[in-house]
Amino acid sequence: MLMKEDNIVKHKSFDFAVRIIKLYQYLSSDKKEFILSKQILRSGTSVGTMIRESEHAQSKSDFIHKLSIAQKEINEDAVEIIKLITSIIKTTKNNINN
Repeated sequence: MLMKEDNIVKHKSFDFAVRIIKLYQYLSSDKKEFILSKQILRSGTSVGTMIRESEHAQSKSDFIHKLSIAQKEINEDAVEIIKLITSIIKTTKNNINN
């Protein structure tokens, strides 16, 4: 079950993982946020890993299974990023009002 070498999903998931790593570095070193940033790092980097693993799936069902895990991880990352953005907005509003 090999994907084409020029697969856009593979490239975008790799680029996404690199951006997530940079976000993690910023959050943990500059903002001292460790819990949410680690969760974002874990789920954000596993997306590309599962997509790459799907290239070497042993069957069609294994291929689909690995991609469904990648989909779940990206959904989890979206939720964590929304939490992070919501927290930033609330903190900013509090800082403006005080």
